[in-house]
This record gives sequence, C-alpha cells and structure tokens, in this order.
Amino acid sequence: MRLCANTGSRLHLIHPLGFELDDKRMRRAGLDYMDWKYVEQHASYADCLQNITYRRMFACSTKGTQSYAEVQFEPQDAFLFGPETRGLPVEILADFKPQDVLRLPMLADSRSINLSNATAIFLFEAWRQIDFLGAAN
Repeated sequence: MRLCANTGSRLHLIHPLGFELDDKRMRRAGLDYMDWKYVEQHASYADCLQNITYRRMFACSTKGTQSYAEVQFEPQDAFLFGPETRGLPVEILADFKPQDVLRLPMLADSRSINLSNATAIFLFEAWRQIDFLGAAN
C-alpha cells in the first residue's frame, strides 16, 4: 500500500486474500487512511479485469521468459502478481502472450525474492521509464 501511495499507483487486491485487512492490522503495519485511497478490492480476477482501466497488463512470474528490463513501459501499464508462496496460477499465465510474462533476472538455483521487493523493482523501473510522472521532485 505504501509503495502505491508513494508512486501514485493503484493497488488492486483480488480476493481471496492470504491476509486480513482490518484497521487494527493496518495501523500496526504503520499504514494510515491516506494509503487506503490507492487501494481497490475485487471479488475475483474476472471482476478485477472488468473494473480496471489499463493500457497493457503484464504477468510477473518466475516462469516468464522476458526480463522486465527489456520492456518499454508506458503510463497506464498494469502488473499482475500472484501470491508470494506460489505465484500466478498456470491458467492465468496461459491467458498472456509469452512476451507479456515478465521475470526478474536471478542467479540459478536461488529462491525468488519476496513479493514486496519484486513489486518495487517492477514499479520503480516502469515509473523511471515514464520520467517519474507526477513526482514531487
């Protein structure tokens, strides 16, 4: 949430979630009500697709064949991430063209980095490519 709030990005959460979003947990995580204005929740993946606006959508997966660094990102591009423990389901990945399934380069035989770090890498690279559109500095 804070990453999206700091970059002016929208966070779309698709249920079921693997965590709770109650106020007590959010306050404990250091999030305030301003962070919530960047968050939308969707009952399902299909519901999300019907209710968001995007130019292109990229699936982010260790199963991708194209590095995120090989893509020219544009405003209104969207990134889809799966659960940290298992990634995007195969049936969702099958809906994407191979060039739209992006990966982070990693050393062979290493565990993938956590979801929040992967999201930050993708998001900041895309934001950098569009000259940090909307940034204060």
